[in-house]
Amino acid sequence: MPRKLVLRAAAITAATALVLIGAAGSASAHVTVSSPDAKPGGYAKLVFRVPSESDTASTTKLVVNLPKDKPFASVSPQVKDGWKVVKTTEKLAQPVKVGDVTLTEAITSVTWTAAAGGVPPNSFDEFGLSVGRIPEGVDSLSFPAVQTYSDGEVVKWEQIAKDAADKPEHPAPSLKLTTAITTVAATSGDQSSSDTLARVLGGAGLLLGLAGLGLGLRAGRTRKVTP
Repeated sequence: MPRKLVLRAAAITAATALVLIGAAGSASAHVTVSSPDAKPGGYAKLVFRVPSESDTASTTKLVVNLPKDKPFASVSPQVKDGWKVVKTTEKLAQPVKVGDVTLTEAITSVTWTAAAGGVPPNSFDEFGLSVGRIPEGVDSLSFPAVQTYSDGEVVKWEQIAKDAADKPEHPAPSLKLTTAITTVAATSGDQSSSDTLARVLGGAGLLLGLAGLGLGLRAGRTRKVTP
């Protein structure tokens, strides 16, 4: 089989896989929330994954808004080197009972501000909260977030999907509570699903390349036996 044909088939396979994987990854680059232990009625660690979707600017500030209609009695933010963290407490419109406690005020937002540097361009970082109790009788919780870049750009991740088919451009991080252990979290689709899709599409590209390689080999053998 000619060397050029082999190289061409290999190049097509690699290019197809890389393009498809890149497209799947870029579609999921949102601020998301996940939890390794969230269960209704219990305490949980919330992890907010924040990508800097810029080639030149860093993320220097993150504001996470907490549910006011289903407030947490306890909110403890993760301490991160190089970041200042501030909790904002507000008086509730009406008292809310959480377990054995009746809340008249609650922490409604947590803000991380970079002292220097921040999250570099085309990188990501994670910000944690320990919260409780997780409310019962709800399927999910939304955490609208505001991301600020070093060049002054502000991105508001606050859009709520109307239904499963709705894919907002800037979805609010959403934590699903339909299972005992909860994973990722954006209303536009979760990161794990995107990773799985990327692997499937990459595999499809590989199969297409191999099919082309097989046709090339068959053509080479045909040319050899022709008088």
